[in-house]
Amino acid sequence: MSLRRLSLLLIPTCAAWLGCGGAAPPAEEVNPPELAMDPREGTAVITNEDVLPGCGEPDAGSGPVDAGTSVLVTADTRFHSGAGVTVVPQDLAGSDVEILVPHGMDLDRYAGTPVAGGLRFDNVPDGEYLLRSNQSYYLTRERHFDLGINRIGRPDAVYVNDTESPASVELFNLAPWQPYTSLSEPGTSFQLISADVNVSGSLVRSTEPEVGDTSFVDPSAYAYFGTSYGGPVLDASKGDRLYVNQLNSVQAGTLPSGEPLAYLSVLSSAHLPSFSFTPDGTTSLPLAATMQPVRQQPFSLEWRLNEFTRWRSDVNPTGALNYPSFSVVPAPFGYQHGWVGYQGELLDMWLPRGEDGVIASRLAYGNPYPASWGVVGTAAYSFRSATPVVVGSRTHYPSGNIYITDRLDHLIAGPISPPISPPRELRIDGVDAYVSRVVGSNRPVISWRPPVRGTPRNYVVLVIQLMDTFGANPTLRFHVPGDRTQVRLPPDLLLPGSTYYVRVVADGSPNYAPERAPSVTGDLLPIITADTFSAAFTTP
Repeated sequence: MSLRRLSLLLIPTCAAWLGCGGAAPPAEEVNPPELAMDPREGTAVITNEDVLPGCGEPDAGSGPVDAGTSVLVTADTRFHSGAGVTVVPQDLAGSDVEILVPHGMDLDRYAGTPVAGGLRFDNVPDGEYLLRSNQSYYLTRERHFDLGINRIGRPDAVYVNDTESPASVELFNLAPWQPYTSLSEPGTSFQLISADVNVSGSLVRSTEPEVGDTSFVDPSAYAYFGTSYGGPVLDASKGDRLYVNQLNSVQAGTLPSGEPLAYLSVLSSAHLPSFSFTPDGTTSLPLAATMQPVRQQPFSLEWRLNEFTRWRSDVNPTGALNYPSFSVVPAPFGYQHGWVGYQGELLDMWLPRGEDGVIASRLAYGNPYPASWGVVGTAAYSFRSATPVVVGSRTHYPSGNIYITDRLDHLIAGPISPPISPPRELRIDGVDAYVSRVVGSNRPVISWRPPVRGTPRNYVVLVIQLMDTFGANPTLRFHVPGDRTQVRLPPDLLLPGSTYYVRVVADGSPNYAPERAPSVTGDLLPIITADTFSAAFTTP
């Protein structure tokens, strides 16, 4: 990473916009001496000087200084398939990308010029700037910024707008059928997976088999394709194949609360022969196979839930414990590029809301994929507002998470506990953000204190609008380095008379570099985050 010299003329701007200039917390508050720090988290130094690292020193990094004034933004798509990685440059002409340079309390805006391979922004002053891509803002000094992404499947695959399709299902030799009992014991389900094209889907049945049935025949089922690219066009001449996986509930003892410990695992699978199919909303996707049992691969788990729940008051002082979850997923084609692409679960475990204590158990997952694929584990604990926020006819619960994802063998090598805790003392314009109120302006300052445990390499500030209609809540994202503790929102982003809440994510992921390549480095392992979230607030 190439870090650039910050002009002394920009120090007041840095202080106003990004929280620089205030005294840092004592080192023992950030890294308690009794905690052993992972050396992979870097060597960031926290001082008690008036200027935080990265705001005004002669050089805020060890990389070479680039004196140029042009910024090149590229967006290569990296397609991962059995043939390797194919890089396809994307045309950014007409894309919603701009550069914003803080100028006092205002912003100077720079538009890009399409060039071969991306967008070029000319006459951008040396120092830090905000690169905006749609609703995401990245604080950076980089002269080459990569908006590229990783995708699964061959680069010439075609996708249609239909995200669901009728399906004619004839599956035999299943593990005995199980009914839905609870969130922790959801019974039998099916997944449709392919790494030849980018698809991860599910089956919805029109009939309910009898408990214990070992076959499932349903000519009127539906397949739902769970990626954002739409339904895949399968091409037999390209060798496109689908996995059909059956997941069943497995009992594994008792939880600390006395409730049963259960999870889903892939128990049977079929890798269908290649065939051609185009989703058109009418033609049925043919799914016929004799399923084969999948060998269960055991592992030992010690999950210290109490090391997650102990940070509840930092997540939100009046918040409530929500659901803990643990999953095992495939990493297609190995770990070289991290966890690239969602391809369903091999094991999925949701515990009862508020479960606490320590889980020490022997679990197992089924893995029908090639040995060259990796296996990734995630342990997460969610927290939410204790009281709902009602906007129009819709009920919301502001929320946050503590989240760890790594290679499974690394994740379970010792007891699982969070390496980083949430940011603390979230404020909006200097006022306690954990209390609902009407804020004083439509461009408030969001500030926080660093976590007690761990050293964030980055923070992500999410400003989430709570809507009165059903659908995704519009979200603004601001990515800033881990030595910053405040962000002033740019003008004209928050709507008057609207309801929002803020979530600040402390990110301790050692390989994540949102200042130069947010998506591709965001896939690299491990992924370590912890959130604090505000109460709902209303704009004037």
